Amino acid sequence: MTIETNWARNYTYRARSIEYPETIEQVCGLVRESERIRALGSRHCFNSIADSLGTMVSMRRLNGMLPFDPSSSTVTVEGGATYGDIGPTLHAQGAALHNLASLPHISIVGACATATHGSGNTNGNLGTSISAMDIVGADGSIRHMSRRKDPETFGAYVMGLGALGIVASVTLDVIPAFEVSQRVYRDLPLETALGNFDAIEELGYSVSLFTDWSRSNINQLWVKFRSEDSVPDGVGVFGAKAADRKLHPVERVDAEPCTEQLGVPGPWYQRLPHFKHEFTPSVGEELQTEYFIPRQHAIAALKAVDALGSQIVPLLQISEIRTIAADDQWLSPCYQQPCIAIHFTWFKREADVLALLPKIEAALAPFSARPHWGKLFTMSAEAIAPLYSRLPEFLQLARQLDPGGKFWNSYLESVLGGT
Repeated sequence: MTIETNWARNYTYRARSIEYPETIEQVCGLVRESERIRALGSRHCFNSIADSLGTMVSMRRLNGMLPFDPSSSTVTVEGGATYGDIGPTLHAQGAALHNLASLPHISIVGACATATHGSGNTNGNLGTSISAMDIVGADGSIRHMSRRKDPETFGAYVMGLGALGIVASVTLDVIPAFEVSQRVYRDLPLETALGNFDAIEELGYSVSLFTDWSRSNINQLWVKFRSEDSVPDGVGVFGAKAADRKLHPVERVDAEPCTEQLGVPGPWYQRLPHFKHEFTPSVGEELQTEYFIPRQHAIAALKAVDALGSQIVPLLQISEIRTIAADDQWLSPCYQQPCIAIHFTWFKREADVLALLPKIEAALAPFSARPHWGKLFTMSAEAIAPLYSRLPEFLQLARQLDPGGKFWNSYLESVLGGT
């Protein structure tokens, strides 16, 4: 068998086989025949969440989009589709998604299943756009779930960590197509950022703060404006100066793979991500970690991380701070509360990173920090359980739908406990 790894090549899958079905019927057959099985998306998780001791099902050949019906304000896509796959087609038909992540290369289903997100005070995680889904259950049959038909349990399925079945397709809410322009501002003192945090986050439709924690400074402030927004002049905001050239978040890196800046307008799918679909933004020589903190603790949490700057800097490429609106997904870090997310892109020094994470987690523990499910963290199931009020119900639902634990794996055991 060919050795298969995730995108970052820091994890080698242990599954006995990886299958590449071309029809949903084949997916159903694989589920029926397998004792243990998990779905594999675009491989952009940094841990063992997708792995299985039995079979893995890569959905990458099932990446189609059903014909778009403008009257429904929805679009249905197959389980292996990426945001880059559907963005241009949607836009050409006058439609858009409300939010996108930094990378258009990631699979829609995988991103939604792990509460991956973009940024914005009114933008929930990517899964908040899902209004219906078809999911292959443990017996190989397809269950149709929808926000309208199944309001009591739908929040468990959307961000289900792959524990409730293999998602065959999702139906996404769409809005009218829109244009976005992007400006980058440099050198915002952290003290100024914290003192004006809410006002800074309201500058645009999507706002990202990038820092390396080396000098209590926000290296870059990225603001994405919708065409109807009031856009500041090209000089600066809150003392930060507007960049006069295109920049990568890590300034020593070539900015060509980044989406257009300098206030040049363009379609939503070409501006909401930080990176262009036609480029690979990295060769995988990085690791990632992210923690979500309830919005009311934002300032204190950022100060706590800044205090660890001397230990973070040697391992860090860049850190990004964003805001996410509340949602109703049971295992979402933003369940019924808006959050900030503190993201870390590390150099590929896994042992050193894993040794540092407990210190960051201890510093953020007073603020009920929750980890991104698809990235590196060291929090145990015992530490995570009190943070999710719907976790007992989720585990009960998983036992009911999959009594044999067909979709369960060692990752879920370690972070959620046994079913």
